[in-house]
Amino acid sequence: MKVSKILVLVVLAVMTLSLTGCFTLDAPVNATSNPVGSKVGESSGSLILMIGDVDASIRQAASNAGISEISTVDFEIQNILNVYHKFTTTVTGE
Repeated sequence: MKVSKILVLVVLAVMTLSLTGCFTLDAPVNATSNPVGSKVGESSGSLILMIGDVDASIRQAASNAGISEISTVDFEIQNILNVYHKFTTTVTGE
């Protein structure tokens, strides 16, 4: 009996912690052999309770800056309490 109570408490603690975390993840996604250009494009979108329409695509970021030759791609995710999520893609190139 004691082991099952401890297991339930551990599972509840892990579930609670997973729902209350906040983080920002910023990671490079891709780089090409093209020289780093002077143009920087960004596309982003947010979700609340995982509901929304997000177009944080590489294509949209490149289009926003008029980039036809992509040099680098970075991606950032912001999460606040698993309620609000923001996705941002940044593209450099010419």
